[in-house]
Amino acid sequence: MFKAPLPILEIRNITKQFALAGGKKLTAVDRVSLELYSGQSLGIVGESGCGKSTLAKIIVRLDSVTTGHIFYENRDITQLKGEELRQNRKMMQMIFQNPSASFNPRMKIGDTVCEPLLNFRLMNKRQAMEEAKKLLEMVGLAEDFIGRYPHQLSGGQKQRAAIARALSLKPRILVCDEVTSELDVSIQAQVIRLLVDFQKEKGLSYIFIGHDLALIRNISHRIAVMYLGRIVEVIDSAVLCEKVAHPYTKALLASVFPVRGEINTEIKIIEGEPPSPVALSGGCAFNSRCPLGTEKCSRENPELIKVEANHFVACHLCA
Repeated sequence: MFKAPLPILEIRNITKQFALAGGKKLTAVDRVSLELYSGQSLGIVGESGCGKSTLAKIIVRLDSVTTGHIFYENRDITQLKGEELRQNRKMMQMIFQNPSASFNPRMKIGDTVCEPLLNFRLMNKRQAMEEAKKLLEMVGLAEDFIGRYPHQLSGGQKQRAAIARALSLKPRILVCDEVTSELDVSIQAQVIRLLVDFQKEKGLSYIFIGHDLALIRNISHRIAVMYLGRIVEVIDSAVLCEKVAHPYTKALLASVFPVRGEINTEIKIIEGEPPSPVALSGGCAFNSRCPLGTEKCSRENPELIKVEANHFVACHLCA
């Protein structure tokens, strides 16, 4: 009998709340459940402030959960502490949005790439430096970059060095948080191509965080669309344009600027601003901006339900 593969990473009902003045709470991530499979890419897309980066930090355990569980290879890692948590970090690494902020300006690039290898005592200093040279060459940086400081590198070069550092421990999962948003378009393409090549060569699993649906669609096997802390749609990238169901996902698609299109092609924008996450009503959070919203939408928050194989939607119109 055929058995479906188990996910390498499973997120179950993750919620993250932050305490505010006056006893109020901000729910940045609200009951999120997702799965990532070995050798595949999961894209998480949504507008700024929807909770994507908070979720990314929770996944790699840079932040704690309020409720919920994270399973890596069927092992609950949610409450790992001390040495167990440290050892788990070898399996999951993160590449941050701002490469400049992720480097110590006083450390040379070679020392930065070496640091994980030395911290885990995988190599001595000489061996680690030789490995750093190989890693930098792998991401397209010449050997002499080991002696440069971060301020001597361009944005694209720093992001390549960040990728080399993340790969040094041979992780199974890379979480990429807006890794190209601060780069020129031509450099974006180079960085993405580099990551895609590494996935093919090394069987890596990726979580891509971003707000550019067109980009995320091209590099991910599945897409999870996030709005104000909640997942509103999960769909295979290959059928996104044909089977998209949630009004918010449709609006994101309609706002994509076509590279090759008619000069008079209308680019639609999402009207209005998201409501304050502190003052959400009991209904659908997208209701105030949705052209199809009903009285039920303002009253009840829809649950994420399965509408087809590998396709989940949180919308009363799809129930």
